[in-house]
This record gives sequence, structure tokens and C-alpha cells, in this order.
Amino acid sequence: MEKRVKLGFLTLMLTCCMSVMASGGGGGGNWGDKVAEPQRAARKQDPDYAAGQAAIKAEDWPRAIEAMNKVVARNPRHADAYNWLGYAYRKQGDLPNAFKHYEQALAIDPKHLGVHEYLGEAYLMANDLPNAEKQLAELDKLCWFTCEEFRDLKAHIQAYKAKQAAQPAQQ
Repeated sequence: MEKRVKLGFLTLMLTCCMSVMASGGGGGGNWGDKVAEPQRAARKQDPDYAAGQAAIKAEDWPRAIEAMNKVVARNPRHADAYNWLGYAYRKQGDLPNAFKHYEQALAIDPKHLGVHEYLGEAYLMANDLPNAEKQLAELDKLCWFTCEEFRDLKAHIQAYKAKQAAQPAQQ
């Protein structure tokens, strides 16, 4: 009897965990996050956000920046839009603006998984491995097991380290 109770409890706990994980949406925010939920609904209706996303997919960084700037002008608490602004600036090679927008996104949503990943990648572009590893450690705390953002940043850090290790041999 006791084994059945324990098994039932374990099944219930796993079911609850799976439903919590399944309720999360895109955009890099946390599961059930109060900040991210209104943004998910709003971005489905915001033509500038959609245009910014399309520009990002097309790697049209100036157009993405223009569209996402319109979004944050109307909604200065839109962590996802600030994250995409940081992303577009980083892809253009403008690290000061990338850092600025990532920090704004984290001020709104300190648990935003996408921001932590992309901020870590920006630190690698700036040859700042210790701060990139801090972002990886933050993702390790935020992700329940592992998450895509953690795995992606970890792979970028490993590639960065391998490249750094290979450089002295090339000189």
C-alpha cells in the first residue's frame, strides 16, 4: 500500500511539473511569468513587433532596430523588444548599444532566459569570458534541468575557449 501511495504522489508531482513547463511560451521569459504573459498577448497584436521579428529573421538589423524602437516607445516595459534590440545591435557589431538594451531587458525581467543567453554571447564578442560564464551560471540557476538557452550559451563558450586555445599555436 505504501509503495502505491508514493508512486501516486510521484506521478502527481511529475504531472504538475510537466503542466507548468508546458504552460510557458516563447520569447525567453519564465514559465507563468507575470511580466511575460501580457507581452505574449500584446506582441501577437503589435504590427511593429511582428515587423521587427520579420526583420530579424531576414537579418535586416536597421529595420529590426527601427521596429523594436517603436515597440519600446509605446511600451517601455517590453523586455522581449529590448532583448531583440540588443540582439540586432549585437549582430551589427554595436556592442555598447547591445549591452545597454540587454541591461534594460534584465531590469524589467531579471529571469529572462533569452537575454541571459544573448548577453553571454555579447560578452564573448567583447572577449569577456568571465562575464559570459556568469550569464551561463545564471541560466543554470534559472533553468530547471537544462534549457535551450543554457545549452546554446554553453556551446558558444566551449567554442570560444577552443578558439582561444588554438590561437597561440597559430602565432
